[in-house]
Amino acid sequence: MIGLALFAAILHASWNAFLRSGADRMWSVTVMSISGTVIAVPLILIYPLPSPTALAFIFVSSALQTAYSFFLVVAYRYGDLGQVYPIIRGTVPLLVTLIGILFLGVHLETPQITGVALITLGIMSLVLGRSGVSATSLGLALLTGALISTYALIDSTGIRHVDETMTYSAWVLLVYGLMMVAVYTVMRGRLRIDFTSREAQKALGGGVFALIAYAAVIAAYSLGPAGPVTAIRETSVVFAVLIGRIFLGEALTPKRIFACVVVAAGAILIGR
Repeated sequence: MIGLALFAAILHASWNAFLRSGADRMWSVTVMSISGTVIAVPLILIYPLPSPTALAFIFVSSALQTAYSFFLVVAYRYGDLGQVYPIIRGTVPLLVTLIGILFLGVHLETPQITGVALITLGIMSLVLGRSGVSATSLGLALLTGALISTYALIDSTGIRHVDETMTYSAWVLLVYGLMMVAVYTVMRGRLRIDFTSREAQKALGGGVFALIAYAAVIAAYSLGPAGPVTAIRETSVVFAVLIGRIFLGEALTPKRIFACVVVAAGAILIGR
C-alpha cells in the first residue's frame, strides 16, 4: 500500500510539472484526460462491466474530478503555483481523514493520525510566511482541495464494489475524459489537437503519467483506508519541490528542506 501511494506521489508531481509548463492549462489538462480515455477503452472491453452501484460511484467520482480539474486551472490564474499547489494538496489528507473518522467509521491508530498531521503540517509549511496569497486564490485552492478529498473518499468506497481494481480505474478514466472534452467544448468550442506539436505530445505524455498515478492510488485504496493512502500520496508536494530544484533550477531553501523532513517523518509513522 505504502509503495503504491509513494509511486503515485512521484507520478503526480511529474504530471503537474507537465501542466505547469503548458501554455494553455485548460487545453493541456483536457488533452491529458484523453490519454486516459484512449487507454481505458480496450480495458473496459477486457474486464467485466461494473455493477450498477459501482457505476454510480464511478459517475460521481468522474464528475468531481472534472470539477477539480477546472478549478485547479482557475486557481492557477489567481495564484502562484508554489503557493496554490501546496495549499490544495496539504488540505487533502486532513479532510479525508476527518471525514472518514466522523462519517465513515474509519479507525486510525495514534501513530497514523500523527503521521497524517505531520504530513499536513509539512506541506502547509511550504506556504506559510509567504506574501501575496490573495483571498481568491486561497478560496479556490481550498475548494479544489475539498473536491479532491471528496472524490478520494468516493473512490475508496466505490473500489469495494468491483472485483477488479482495474475495472473501476478504467471506467473512471473513460467517463472523466469524456466529461473533460464536453466541458472544454462548451467553454471554448471544438477541441483542436495537432499531435505532431510539442505541446500536444507533452500533454499526452503527462496524461499517461496521471493515468498510472491514478491506477496506483486506486490499487492502494483496495489495500488500506483512504486517510493514510491519501496522506502518503500528498508527499507529491515534496517530490515537486525536488523536481523543481533538479530540472527547473528552483531554490531548495532550509524551509523547504525542513518541510521535506517533516513529511518524510509523517510517512514513516503511517507506515508503522
